[in-house]
Amino acid sequence: MIRRPFFGCGKPKLDYAGIDGLDQVDIKDIPVSERVVLFVEAPPSAISDVSFQVGDKIKTGQNLRVSPFSKATFTSTVTGVISNVAKKKGYLGKPLLSVSIDVSEADEVDEDFARAVQAAEPEETGRYLSELPGGANLNALIHPRTPLKTIVVNGMDKDLLVTTQQMVVKSKADDLKDGIEYLKKITGNPKVVLVVPPYLGTEASKSGADVRTITPSYPNSLPEMIMKDMLEQVVPAGMDSMSLGVGFISAEGVASLKSAVIEGKPPVTKMLTVIGKDEKTQVVRVRVGTPIHSVLSALQIPMEQGDRLVIGGPMTGRSIYTEETPILQDTDAIMVQGRDQILLNGNDPCINCGECVRACPVRIPVNMLVRLLENSQYENAASEYDLLSCIECGLCSYVCEAKIPVFHYIMLGKYELSLMRRAEESANG
Repeated sequence: MIRRPFFGCGKPKLDYAGIDGLDQVDIKDIPVSERVVLFVEAPPSAISDVSFQVGDKIKTGQNLRVSPFSKATFTSTVTGVISNVAKKKGYLGKPLLSVSIDVSEADEVDEDFARAVQAAEPEETGRYLSELPGGANLNALIHPRTPLKTIVVNGMDKDLLVTTQQMVVKSKADDLKDGIEYLKKITGNPKVVLVVPPYLGTEASKSGADVRTITPSYPNSLPEMIMKDMLEQVVPAGMDSMSLGVGFISAEGVASLKSAVIEGKPPVTKMLTVIGKDEKTQVVRVRVGTPIHSVLSALQIPMEQGDRLVIGGPMTGRSIYTEETPILQDTDAIMVQGRDQILLNGNDPCINCGECVRACPVRIPVNMLVRLLENSQYENAASEYDLLSCIECGLCSYVCEAKIPVFHYIMLGKYELSLMRRAEESANG
């Protein structure tokens, strides 16, 4: 078939939530809970041979290696005592290590943290700041596969109703400036571009970066769209921007570098947008690892039988089954839907209306793609119908007349295909 890797013009008009006209920043601080839970990504072999155990004392900012035989580490966000260590499966079956910590009253910062980070030595910095608030992977920028020419600091939020990154730009312009200077220092001084909506241009200009404004229309804030619209480069199917020498990091991740580098304080808090049943939003600041029920309780948002709890926004968020799920470094939003607001998926087959194809910004033949994914034909979906060109915006599910969970099929298809290819690589040595 003739491939059309990018870009159509039939997507529906959906505008991001904005904070233009907001004179006063209102961010509510959520108290630290008695227990926090940290999820650590690590290979199954490392999880089976953990270096620490229940009863070990741990300080805020202390970095622990998961296993003597793995490079995987994590940095504690609290001071306390490890109370539970367990294997867990995350989204799409990803192997995780769950570490529960009973929090002490006194917050004691590990003395090695400031020394390691302020020395600006890439290996140590990458170990202690391997994952920053906003889900920023600093290690990938320090050790890129291709030398970085540009780093894009994204001051836009990736989903509808979410204003987390915009609030960071609005309230932490000075922190962004200091963070960008440090980021350039440890990544070889690439060009830094700060992307914001037009109404945040004044605050963004204080950062010292090359400020670019984009129309706040969904899905313009996704990396592939920024690459095309701002940098005039198209990311090849199945690859990411790093292959073109462009790295992405959230505004929150960059701003958090100031407290780490200048003040020697670990970036242990996460800013996030809480979307209530009435779709009203509140931006809060919470310690990473805090259970979601503590956030909802502090905001007096009740959960009732049949309600849905979502990590993320309405387009790309994923449902979770328990309020015990912790706030993680990449939790930009949590959303509560009342049972009367939930639209159930349909059981009918595709009616070939073509709305998904018209809405897709990449012009994937989604109506054909989903047929293969429903029948587990993942390799054919990639080779024949451009599965790996998908930029994961969720517009296909949004417009689907038959209410097919197309986005979820695509995410599952990508995951299963990655497992298949990894197995092939292992078999070939």
